[in-house]
Amino acid sequence: MRYFITGTAGFIGFHLARRLLQDGHEVTGFDGLTPYYNVKLKHMRHAALAQFPGFTPEIAMLEDRKALEAAMEKAAPEVIVHLAAQAGVRYSLENPRSYLASNVDGSWNILELAGQHKVQHLMLASTSSIYGANPHVPFRETDKADEPLTIYAATKKSMELMAHSYSHLYKLPVTAFRFFTVYGPWGRPDMALFKFVKNMLEDQPIEIYGEGKMSRDFTYIDDLVEAIVRLSAVAPAESNRVPDETVETLSHQAPFRIVNIGGGQPVSLMDFVETVEAALGQPAKRMMLPMQKGDVPRTFASPDLLRALTGYKPETTLSVGVRAFVEWYLEARGEMELRA
Repeated sequence: MRYFITGTAGFIGFHLARRLLQDGHEVTGFDGLTPYYNVKLKHMRHAALAQFPGFTPEIAMLEDRKALEAAMEKAAPEVIVHLAAQAGVRYSLENPRSYLASNVDGSWNILELAGQHKVQHLMLASTSSIYGANPHVPFRETDKADEPLTIYAATKKSMELMAHSYSHLYKLPVTAFRFFTVYGPWGRPDMALFKFVKNMLEDQPIEIYGEGKMSRDFTYIDDLVEAIVRLSAVAPAESNRVPDETVETLSHQAPFRIVNIGGGQPVSLMDFVETVEAALGQPAKRMMLPMQKGDVPRTFASPDLLRALTGYKPETTLSVGVRAFVEWYLEARGEMELRA
């Protein structure tokens, strides 16, 4: 099939594009190569994808409507996976307007063009941050999620709401999936695992926020990709409505559905630190700090809807996933430092 993926120079977009290319699909990758973090790593990801003859890169910003239109016209996609976004909970405190431009304006452009091209399925990357400090666990897609704690989460919720309206008006099948702390090889330098490993190898302290009392539902990247690939074949429709109304989110007004992608196995921050220490074979110098503004005490996914739709849920253990990241980092760090 022909896929149009935004954010292919990013962590998740790279892995999804590579999987689809390996499976024999055609992928057009749209990415702005923004300098939010080390652009060298983004160029490395696109260089790895360029080895596949079915990959076509398009470099431009989501807000550039003409560039996006031209790229999509050329690609003639059957499925769109919208992963590009201004990411990062903490950065949204410093530069909130960048989130409005990318996550709201850019997502609106994707919605309109997906409708114009009458794609079979539009898939949108949302976030567990939408649940805010929800006291009820595990987080279910049917939970009320109207109290986001950051501008990042608010823009993602806005994207979901716009998508539902557009899906209703133009009968566009849309799945919005909410990620839960994705990690693994080729991961983002602003995420905890990358920073912990880098600092420990350089004999620098690691910053542990919330005095280590937080917990996260970690999702290994290969598990996430497997879930997206399986969901891509389940475009929202009455024919695949799940009978259990306590978990189903398929709208009664539109071919629109929200799905968590998480394993439902939260890990405490201190257990996470110990797993990294075991993978590196060395202790960390720990700097205990208070919780940062916008952080939530825990995330905990209910995987019930994902499992009902696909027969699958993330299962990779943290020890296996962290070790895979460490092996990749040790091999790639020299190239990251040397690339222009």
